[in-house]
Amino acid sequence: DASAALADFIYDRLAGSLREQGYSAQEVDAVLALRPQRLAQVPQFLAAVRAFAALPESPALAAANKRVGNILKKAELEGPVDAHVNPALLQEQAEKDLYTALQRFVPEANAQFDAGDYTASLQTLAVLRAPVDAFFDDVMVNAEQLDLRLNRQGLLKTLHEAMNRVADLSRLAS
Repeated sequence: DASAALADFIYDRLAGSLREQGYSAQEVDAVLALRPQRLAQVPQFLAAVRAFAALPESPALAAANKRVGNILKKAELEGPVDAHVNPALLQEQAEKDLYTALQRFVPEANAQFDAGDYTASLQTLAVLRAPVDAFFDDVMVNAEQLDLRLNRQGLLKTLHEAMNRVADLSRLAS
């Protein structure tokens, strides 16, 4: 089956072409890391990533996204992480605040994404910077108590899925 090799070839050629058109390697890498199925959307995704990267919240969110990805990769060695949160298990104020922010802003960002406004979708999610920073400052994700740990991982999985619909934002972290 040569389909994987063909897909690799197409994405490699597309990446080279996009860099020749003036997009940065980071922007191209972030968008193409998700292997978008509709290549006609790639320019819109790139424009959204460029606008997001210009926001003051971008470096912190990209770094947090990288951290979340690493935590989830490690957690998934023990089994798949479910993007489900039980609000009754939220103990620390920072995790409650992040959950509340996700409940408030992710539906709006998803609606913007579904409407094709990828730039607005990422800009809506930029407001998560403060609750994400507070979460990592105040919450021990890998708590010894299994239900707390799984709930916190579920919170991070929810965040990760919301943040990475347009591009793998961790690729923007320096």
